[in-house]
Amino acid sequence: MMNYECLRCPVCGQALTEGARALRCGAGHCFDLAKEGYVNLLIGSKPADAMGDNKQAARYRRDFLNKGYYAPLRDALTARFAGRSGTLLDLCCGEGYYTAALGQNPALTVYGFDLAREMVRLAAKRNAGLQLFVANLARIPVRDGVFDWATLLFAPFGEAELCRVLRPGGRLTLVVPGRRHLFGLKQAVYESPYENDEALPAAARLQLLGTEKVIGRIILQGQDDIQAVFRMTPYYYRTSPSDRAKLERLDALETEIEFVLAEFENP
Repeated sequence: MMNYECLRCPVCGQALTEGARALRCGAGHCFDLAKEGYVNLLIGSKPADAMGDNKQAARYRRDFLNKGYYAPLRDALTARFAGRSGTLLDLCCGEGYYTAALGQNPALTVYGFDLAREMVRLAAKRNAGLQLFVANLARIPVRDGVFDWATLLFAPFGEAELCRVLRPGGRLTLVVPGRRHLFGLKQAVYESPYENDEALPAAARLQLLGTEKVIGRIILQGQDDIQAVFRMTPYYYRTSPSDRAKLERLDALETEIEFVLAEFENP
């Protein structure tokens, strides 16, 4: 059963209460609970399925992550939260690979949301007891100062909202690509591949406590996995058709994976 206590109405900001297959606020705004166990709190003129990643992109990402290629990052995250308790919000949770792993900690109540309804639907199908909703990162429909922890993986950094949803002393774990992340893929595509800058977002209020690096090597087996990881990167949309074709000729691809985990505190 969904725990709605941290949520609020995206229209008027009032508390939400659970009724027959829906959440309602005192002003009468109503949001249906999906059969998979999530709620759509995205408001606007566009339908939810037109926002964020499409169904194909969501399934590419799910299938790739389920094969364990990024297990080192998943394991580093779960180890970081192993001794922690309270409420955690996974911002831009995608299809729930990392969210579900964090939800295995019985001392944590884990919420997650994404702009793409298909991502949230797939996350809900993991049956990990997560509290999932569809929403916009720019205006998160949760109460002020209600979360002890937050995670933000490869997503835009909106410091004002992060400070609002975290309690004083609450902490954010932010993940960005490391310097050599997917460098083997870049070498296969580009004549002059470049390293990532590992730059953390500039924070005016959140205080950086420290960083941790996670490094590994993977061998992508077959075109499905090669294309899946390529589509998960911004390089896919910036690469010419002739360079994309270089990947299509490969049966396997070996590459580094590298992540930087940074922890911030809300003062």
